[in-house]
Amino acid sequence: MRILRRSFLSGMAAFAGGGAATILSRRAYGKVGFGSLVADPEHVLDLPAGFSYVRLQVAGAPMSDGNPAGLLPDAMACFEADDKNYILMRNHEEDSGTNPLPDVAFAPDAMGGVSRLVIARDSLRVSSSNLILTGTRRNCAGGPSPLGWFSCEESEAEGHGWTFLCDPYADRVQPPRRIASFGRFKHEAVAFDPRTSIAYLTEDLMDGSLYRHVPDDDKDPFAGKLQGLAIVSTDRFPTGTALQVGDLRQVRWVDVGDAAATSTPTRTQAQDRGAAIVVRGEGIWFDRGAVFFTATAGGPTNQGQVFRLDLDEDGDLLTLVAQEEGEGELTAPDNITVAPWGDLLVCEDHDGTPNHVRGITPDGQVYPFVRNAHEGGRSEFAGVCFSPDGKVMFVNLQESGWTFAITGPFPKGRGCVGCG
Repeated sequence: MRILRRSFLSGMAAFAGGGAATILSRRAYGKVGFGSLVADPEHVLDLPAGFSYVRLQVAGAPMSDGNPAGLLPDAMACFEADDKNYILMRNHEEDSGTNPLPDVAFAPDAMGGVSRLVIARDSLRVSSSNLILTGTRRNCAGGPSPLGWFSCEESEAEGHGWTFLCDPYADRVQPPRRIASFGRFKHEAVAFDPRTSIAYLTEDLMDGSLYRHVPDDDKDPFAGKLQGLAIVSTDRFPTGTALQVGDLRQVRWVDVGDAAATSTPTRTQAQDRGAAIVVRGEGIWFDRGAVFFTATAGGPTNQGQVFRLDLDEDGDLLTLVAQEEGEGELTAPDNITVAPWGDLLVCEDHDGTPNHVRGITPDGQVYPFVRNAHEGGRSEFAGVCFSPDGKVMFVNLQESGWTFAITGPFPKGRGCVGCG
């Protein structure tokens, strides 16, 4: 794993006239991570000493509204409920099938969607759970915002490939609210900048692009233009092969004329205007003036990269902060979050075993935090996120269908940056 051996979270130096990014807080590192992982006698999750997990729900279990919990739990975010409860929004990467709720489903032949868990803060018991969105396809990732939970379809099937806004406070399934202006493509995740209402969007394709949605008016963040990320002076820049760790590139943005992709895919429109190629863009997270995202199959071994996009009114700046180069320290990085104490936490999604949730410290050291000990560790991790108070980490084992809450001696930090 090649990593930028300086603090990738400490703000980038001014580059070609651009200002430095906001400096993030960090703790003093006496050791890397939280120590060795302890084998779980239940053969589910191996964690460092002092940490423990609670299984919140399993796929197929009956929820409070009478619907079964969806299969393939994927990306998540935790929202404030009240002083006694958390609200956990959870995607389900299901695809086609006969939907049992045709009257409220976005499409009657699709089974993806979003569910909601209301969780007691003290006991971590699920007090209620319900379906929020149904009838969509392959709701893989999304992202939190002050406006609600964005859930995205990782599909280019006819009539699909959209982003939906979901209400974390709805106690029953809601009519779908499609955000057409965010574009139609094989979406992965969304990072929302509350300062500008600009949304940044990844695309899970080998020849994908990275996008942003710029609103026409701050009062209506869902009407605007879709743009693709391009590198200044180099059209169709291949981010998967043309960068070494630490390389910085100035960014420009090119318009996508037809966000609905009625005749031409969005990536083709963007790349025809010079947009860079991102190799399977997946997890993305906003944190205090920067966006972190993964390219799951980028890099010299096709095993993954982690990027930072510094946002500045004088020009955005892209930096490759990590990539797998054969050591196996971080394989196929997928969902990503910034932990309350400043580390990156990244879910692995690969066929080798076992999959992990890995941490990356601000000074560029990788450590294991969770290891899948269930059925040989084949299931990918998904949906890593924190409660708004920073006390609980949530994560899914996707194929196993389990959703977990993890607690322990987390460092005191800033609270959950980017949470709803």
